[in-house]
Amino acid sequence: MRLLALVESPDHVCRRYRVLAFEPALRAAGWSLTSEPLARGLLARSRQLRAVSRFDAVLLQRRLLPAWQFALLRRNARRLAFDFDDAVFLRDSHDPRGLTSRRRAGRFARTVRGVDVVLAGNDFLADAALRAGARAERVRTIPTCVDPADYPVKRVASREGPPELVWIGSSSTLKGVEARRPLWERLGRAFPGLRLRVICDRFPAFEGVETIPVPWSRTTEAEELAQGDVGVGMIPDDDWSRGKCGLKVLQYQAAGLPVIADPVGAHVEMIEPGATGFLPADDDAWIAAVAACADGEARARMGAEARRRLEAGYSTTAWAQVFAAAATGTDEPRPNATRPPNFTREKPRPTGVGGPARRPRSAAESRRGRRGSD
Repeated sequence: MRLLALVESPDHVCRRYRVLAFEPALRAAGWSLTSEPLARGLLARSRQLRAVSRFDAVLLQRRLLPAWQFALLRRNARRLAFDFDDAVFLRDSHDPRGLTSRRRAGRFARTVRGVDVVLAGNDFLADAALRAGARAERVRTIPTCVDPADYPVKRVASREGPPELVWIGSSSTLKGVEARRPLWERLGRAFPGLRLRVICDRFPAFEGVETIPVPWSRTTEAEELAQGDVGVGMIPDDDWSRGKCGLKVLQYQAAGLPVIADPVGAHVEMIEPGATGFLPADDDAWIAAVAACADGEARARMGAEARRRLEAGYSTTAWAQVFAAAATGTDEPRPNATRPPNFTREKPRPTGVGGPARRPRSAAESRRGRRGSD
């Protein structure tokens, strides 16, 4: 049996974490995986969308196709899945035109209504698919996962001064960090000698904070994370951010780090204040959180618990069989039965997608329906 994944690009982060990570599980289930970027140019794209008939199942990742292209894909795909881990029905937080896009919302609705299964990266995105008209029995919530074996665990080091904070991401997501300049400079005044390790392709500068620039590399990112003391996550409080699946947080936790992050979206599910990190709601709370992480023993305790919870609930091993079954159609249809752990809070409903939403299943129902994640 053959599965084709149509992805944005060969080196896209979502291909690595939401497709290739589960290739061993697909092979174990008797499926081969072929991954192709969507072809450029109308003629090449048309040929590619017709050629999908050679495969037993197709996974379209993130891309929202024009009506004629989606119709061509749907007509030729024996089974079609749509996987997304961002609020692709919206523009991003920093777009001057605002979040809402009628074109994106229309393409998104057409896609989630027309595929055989929707694989959403979190509950907010799953609800967006339902509101856009996806049938409940075709929607699955499968979180972005990491393999803990790829991350060396932070070793407690005796170092004077405040904890070294670490942030990892791309140039685009760095905008969320830079937008908090007043907070960073206040932190610099509150904690003389504060250092921020930035793993990225460009680097910010804040008065009173020493930036340690670390050019991102796939081969070194895990080791560089483990050099920090506390992971940080800063995202705007909007629907684009609620669609994020918390990859940064998962990477910090895999490295055995406590995490300080804004209480927005997936952060609220992934971090338990005082147990695995902190969710400061304002600048005063951020200062208190950094102060609490100055204790090396407390950091080690929270980091170890964060790693333990990640292994149980957000590792590739925990979700591999669920993904393989959902992507290939070998699972039993049931209304959105797979959910990340700790689903205990009501989530904001997404804007820009329209339609009524089904009520999310309870945490107990989700855990009973989840396979391989305990």
